[in-house]
Amino acid sequence: MKKMIFAAILPAMLSACASLNSPPLAAGEPVAAVKAKLGQPTATYANGQDLMLEYAGGPFGQYTHMARIGPDGKLISFEQVLSSEKFATIKPRKDNKQTVLSTFGRPAEQVHYASVDGDVWVYRYKEQNVWDSVMHVEFDRNGIVQAMVNGPDPERESRRR
Repeated sequence: MKKMIFAAILPAMLSACASLNSPPLAAGEPVAAVKAKLGQPTATYANGQDLMLEYAGGPFGQYTHMARIGPDGKLISFEQVLSSEKFATIKPRKDNKQTVLSTFGRPAEQVHYASVDGDVWVYRYKEQNVWDSVMHVEFDRNGIVQAMVNGPDPERESRRR
């Protein structure tokens, strides 16, 4: 029975992976062409006058690609955003939940810690494309980023022991 279920979902899984590993999109492509190549986004966000199309996925949710669509309806950029370099662009005490959401997409988890007086969003990613890691984005009660703390992903790290 398990083999039949796996055989049934394998083509869908492979096509989803293939769509994100297909040849890169070219800047200037219309949004309809982007969606034709990648499918429907997992979410969309406003970012100033631009529209961000989220394509979340990858093993363990460690990869999220964002397609930036300009006001003219054409692709500006397409990038994998869950990376150390991209996390470094967040400015504590300036950026907020909306800017984080439109930059990285939805978090893997939303948690609350006694030591943080607000929400904490958790993003799983591959540190330097090698280590299974998590980035904790800590917000205050007003939704302003207060700190960013990264470390090993406890869900993946325990499997190595």
